[in-house]
Amino acid sequence: MVDPVRVAVIGSGPAGLYSAEALVKQSGGTVRVDVIDRLPTPYGLVRYGVAPDHTSIKSIARYLQRVLEDNAVRFLGCLELGTDITREDLLSCYDAVVYATGAMVDRRLGVPGEDLPGSVAATDFVNWYCGHPDAADHAFDLGVEDVAVIGVGNVAVDVVRILAKSADELRSTDVPQQVLDALAASRVRRVHLIGRRGPAQAKFTTKEARELGELPGAGIHVDPADLALDPADAAHAERDRKVRGNLAVLAGWTGEPPADRPRRIDVRFWRAPVEIVGTGRVEALRLERTRPDGAGRVVGTGEFETLPAGLVLRSVGYQSVPLPGVPFDERASIVPNDGGRVVGPDGAPVPREYVAGWVKRGPTGVVGTNKSDAAETVARLLADLEKERPAAPVRSVEDLLAERGLATVAYRDWLNLDAAEQELARSLGRGERVKLARWDAMRAACTPT
Repeated sequence: MVDPVRVAVIGSGPAGLYSAEALVKQSGGTVRVDVIDRLPTPYGLVRYGVAPDHTSIKSIARYLQRVLEDNAVRFLGCLELGTDITREDLLSCYDAVVYATGAMVDRRLGVPGEDLPGSVAATDFVNWYCGHPDAADHAFDLGVEDVAVIGVGNVAVDVVRILAKSADELRSTDVPQQVLDALAASRVRRVHLIGRRGPAQAKFTTKEARELGELPGAGIHVDPADLALDPADAAHAERDRKVRGNLAVLAGWTGEPPADRPRRIDVRFWRAPVEIVGTGRVEALRLERTRPDGAGRVVGTGEFETLPAGLVLRSVGYQSVPLPGVPFDERASIVPNDGGRVVGPDGAPVPREYVAGWVKRGPTGVVGTNKSDAAETVARLLADLEKERPAAPVRSVEDLLAERGLATVAYRDWLNLDAAEQELARSLGRGERVKLARWDAMRAACTPT
């Protein structure tokens, strides 16, 4: 009897779970998959990146849950690559490995003052309000009145919306209770959303933009002059439905917002951060006006302004980080690959190693993009195994974990944590769940007494 093919998938976000699903389906059920994650919780960015008030997007977890419930798939949580288990360990225990670890850090601005207290990566703020255990003890100064959010993508818009909403509007969401308490005490009154380019290059979706304009407690404004288009942008808008939709929404924000709203959002295009100003901590943000150069880029005009800001959140793009021992392209911030096959410095495929998701292609696309991306990677993996199956793994991962005394979180343990969060919500009179965000509380909930 031929032993089943065993594949490790590193990362339990959409890219990892779509890879696991494709492995089972494309192989006809002959592959056994271990989905390995350093956290005790599955679903990755669906749990820790999607804004808590976007419940329809978060419902994707219900689809991904079915992948973990397949008998051919096993969840191994609280197992970290590079700390608990190495690349060499994986290759000794499995026929193949798929890395699907996503993009975990924000790109830097590269301006003076960026490391002042109060200058923060948006991912840290998102992790905090989404209940990521690494961010449970993070503190953000919400006692300031002015906040600047740099970037005009969906993550930046999410951050602005969370800052501009009242705690009552977020009470029915799954934000941890300590986060809700901090937002309830917030003194933030003005939020600036800042884009280096113009409105035709904004990355947020029209739906996200509309949500900003519909907040009952926040007025929103954009300078009509910022919406002027040069011929190239006008032609781009003519071709692109999303751009036309964004421009229509933005045009509705040019009037002065009602003065009785407790908070205000100012959207500012054509401004590049050049310095974060402060003595000991962030006090202001210095910006330079920009303009199109006619070649698809923007250049500074030499005209500067300084905005008061006690908190600056940068959201100018995600990037992946190197995986211990795995080839990495520092410039592109991805694992170099050919359609999902990892390639080495010489450009030749690295046997038995594959990638999927953002670590494969960069932070592009939506959650669903990962499904076709994973299918491509898995098709190559199975074709390679059919052509030449490697020698049987030298040991089992169970033996390896036992040798090192490593206890992992199984899917049934995650279900205990899931139930504890739902019970917490009921006890607090809040929505469907309230996230546990501290490592000790999460581990305790996984194995209730």
